[in-house]
Amino acid sequence: MKSTNVKKQAFQVARDLRAQKKQHQSMVLWFVGLSGSGKSTVSDALEAFLFEKHIDTYTLDGDNIRMGLNKDLGFTVEERSENIRRIAEVGKLFTDAGTVVLTAFITPMHQDRQRAKAILGEDYVEIYVNCPLEVCEARDVKGLYARARKGEIPNFTGITAPFEVPKNPDIEIKTNEQSVDECVVQIWNTIKNRLTSTL
Repeated sequence: MKSTNVKKQAFQVARDLRAQKKQHQSMVLWFVGLSGSGKSTVSDALEAFLFEKHIDTYTLDGDNIRMGLNKDLGFTVEERSENIRRIAEVGKLFTDAGTVVLTAFITPMHQDRQRAKAILGEDYVEIYVNCPLEVCEARDVKGLYARARKGEIPNFTGITAPFEVPKNPDIEIKTNEQSVDECVVQIWNTIKNRLTSTL
């Protein structure tokens, strides 16, 4: 049943006050890419980098979220779409709290990325972790590609389910050509001015 008779509550401590206290703006850094492309690895390194700069952060990781908040969802097209919608809404709460959110989700479909962007508005920063399928499959960090090839995992992105390449990401990193540190520096150089703007 959909919620009815609800009204948005206004609070004395608003987002702009939190930004002033923390001395940085909030945003959602949305890492998009195939399984094994390096989303979680780069996101984790970036969070450590931001932490050292006293920036308040939190990571929403695909596997971790599916162990709790979204453990009721499978991997059909509809369930994947709902997975992304929920993450965007959680990200919206975190940005209101003044936190820089890092998300690591395959997010294979353009329409789901657009919906996340619609929910988050200007806070949405799309980072395309560009890595060729053959490289991701050779890494096969979790052994998922091998299982997908055997037919043990249905609807596996890149094998039996599509991945729509982002057309205009805010940032594009190439983990088969760049080191993790190089990726982190590239992202930092792109977002650092936004983090300290209008304080």
